[in-house]
Amino acid sequence: MTEHLDTLDGEAQTQSSARPPVAAITIIGFLLIGAVLYVASSLRRPVQLAFYPVSPINPREVGERLVGPTLLTVDGRADGLAYLDFSTGSVVESPPSVGWDLAFERFTILANGGSDFAGEGGIRDLGAVSLDSLTSVPTGGYAENTSGREVSNPATAEWYEYSWTSHILSPKSSVFAVRTADGRYAAFEVLSYYCPTAQAGCTTIRYRYQGAGGTDFKP
Repeated sequence: MTEHLDTLDGEAQTQSSARPPVAAITIIGFLLIGAVLYVASSLRRPVQLAFYPVSPINPREVGERLVGPTLLTVDGRADGLAYLDFSTGSVVESPPSVGWDLAFERFTILANGGSDFAGEGGIRDLGAVSLDSLTSVPTGGYAENTSGREVSNPATAEWYEYSWTSHILSPKSSVFAVRTADGRYAAFEVLSYYCPTAQAGCTTIRYRYQGAGGTDFKP
């Protein structure tokens, strides 16, 4: 009889230890409910996209003066790079090796600098500063493009936030300083990544450019 009771007691203890604690079940339940509510609210939340028309290709020399703030939208939807030249304030087609400063292809933003590039360019993330009140940019710390199969620039590799629920790219609150192909300086912020048709690939930037060649950006 005692052995039978001991056996029953052992089985009860085994079954009790096999059951998950009530607290753990409660926590998991709350996490699942929270995840469902988050996804549901994200799906209901209207997505607000800023659209800008693609800027016409109209290069004009700006000379040795401070330019901007100026809006410019680059269509980077096609395969291959779309080139921007700050000294003419325009996208340029088939430029010479040092005739451009930034290049765009979908969400990739490159400088004209690095082992596979002819220019002296680089990009530096200045963080969440005001483009309008920027009085100067640094002379050093500019990242050149990486080489290899997937070329990128470390400063702009993560210029955006990506939503897993809406699949929308939203610009971070950062201003980027640029050392141009010929060693001058510019600064820009990204405003949008979408074309007027809500199609991805049109990058709109707001920029300032110091044509005089220095780092002084005081008006």
